[in-house]
Amino acid sequence: MSKKQPKVILTEHLDDECADWIAERVNLVRQSHDDFAALKKQLATAEGLIVRTYTQVNDALLDAAPKLKVVGRAGVGLDNIDLPACEKRGVRVVYTPDANTQAVVEYIWALIADAKRPRVYLDGYVAPPKFHELRATHVGRQLNEQVLGILGMGRIGRRVAEVARAMGVRVIYNDVRTRAELALPDDDTSEFVDTGTLWRDSDILTVHVDGRPSNRGFIDAKKLGQLKKSVLLLNTSRGFVIDPQALAKWSHDVVEHGGMAVLDVHEPEPMPDDYPLFGLPNVKLLPHLASRTHQAMRNMSWVVQDVLRVLEGDEPMWPAV
Repeated sequence: MSKKQPKVILTEHLDDECADWIAERVNLVRQSHDDFAALKKQLATAEGLIVRTYTQVNDALLDAAPKLKVVGRAGVGLDNIDLPACEKRGVRVVYTPDANTQAVVEYIWALIADAKRPRVYLDGYVAPPKFHELRATHVGRQLNEQVLGILGMGRIGRRVAEVARAMGVRVIYNDVRTRAELALPDDDTSEFVDTGTLWRDSDILTVHVDGRPSNRGFIDAKKLGQLKKSVLLLNTSRGFVIDPQALAKWSHDVVEHGGMAVLDVHEPEPMPDDYPLFGLPNVKLLPHLASRTHQAMRNMSWVVQDVLRVLEGDEPMWPAV
């Protein structure tokens, strides 16, 4: 007699190959997080749960899942998962910490190039006066003239720095961990600086911090006021790191000096219609696209392998709890 397959709930989209793989090995039930009443019913007998970004794994959800053994987060951040609550109940949490590093780093450099090297495409004949006008107006800044500041020197931050150094860009950074704790390689020439220096000296400042509570509203009006008025500020980490009201005011103060913010993440997502950053000419908003490559999404979706490892009594490759 064959062993009964464990029930696993999938609340958000996975790569088809990975979803098919786990569906062959467990009783996979697809139930959207949007309908919590229906999800609650399914969770009553579930041993596994696979989520992405928008399912909130909190006390309310865990109370509805008395048989739950493992939560798989198909992604890097764990902001939507209450790790202490899972640990208290003996629920393992697994994730994919390095799945999207390459995708996010490529995206960051694309955003920097968009801002610093403006360009225009020609789709037909352009008369000589207009042609020369385009050449005269689309003049950018070489990146090796810029100081790149990195707030948070984790996997993504250090890879951004590696690319910067390959292009001759000076890199300064700040992190709550020491250089020894970060285990940066000996040939890494990135310079650790205090946050005051980071704000003051960065021509480009890219934010790569985690979801700890102390990072909520970390970049406030005071810190924004210390930035160069011509700075390019990028956030692809967490939306709540930057105070949106303060950023809206800052944008008005720096627009004449070329200051610009590019935000891929927001709090909340999607943004409400009264979001204070809509309609500002020097604040560019994107719909959380940094990790959206086919390969990165497939990499994140392979969290299903660790989910199965836990269900089979084995130790996972990437445990968070």
